[in-house]
Amino acid sequence: MKSAPSRPKLILGSGSPRRAELLAVLGVVADDVRAPDVDETPRKGEVPRVYCERITAAKIAAVPVDPDDVVLCADTTVAVGRRILGKPGDEAEARAFLDLLSGRRHKVVTALAVRRGGRTWLRTNVTSVRLKRLAAHEIDGYIATGDWRGKAGGYAIQGPAAAFVAWIEGSHSGVMGLPVHETANLLAAAGYDIWGPR
Repeated sequence: MKSAPSRPKLILGSGSPRRAELLAVLGVVADDVRAPDVDETPRKGEVPRVYCERITAAKIAAVPVDPDDVVLCADTTVAVGRRILGKPGDEAEARAFLDLLSGRRHKVVTALAVRRGGRTWLRTNVTSVRLKRLAAHEIDGYIATGDWRGKAGGYAIQGPAAAFVAWIEGSHSGVMGLPVHETANLLAAAGYDIWGPR
């Protein structure tokens, strides 16, 4: 009986523990983690989706891999209209972001790329989220947790800020930073069968 071909090596081009956890939901553990160092500064007038896709393309191009390896990268940003809310630099900026998001709808954009050899597959997930109207003591309490650090828009849907999320339309895992549905599809397109032999 012929044995099934083994899966190619998977490289996760992200240092985010959330992305590793979401891959694990699919029963996938990356063979290596190689977080690329790219400049994530938005260009003047750049809209959130274009920005996110550009950064993801830069990340996927910057990860060194062998020709048959599969590399996965993603980038997530929070958008209020055309305004990009990246990772807050300090508590004051995190507070300003939460003040802005309080009681209103915003978009969370996650661009995802998979590369194998000379081919790259890209998908973008856009999810709408509305936070409840936040009282000052709620913002103070959340800031004190430190959970806002390193999070686009100054909050994480999987942390204590889940208490603020009144409504979501789209992908919960996309808001976390790696839309699981699109990830499975792109890995399959690159010949990495998540249901295949381990």
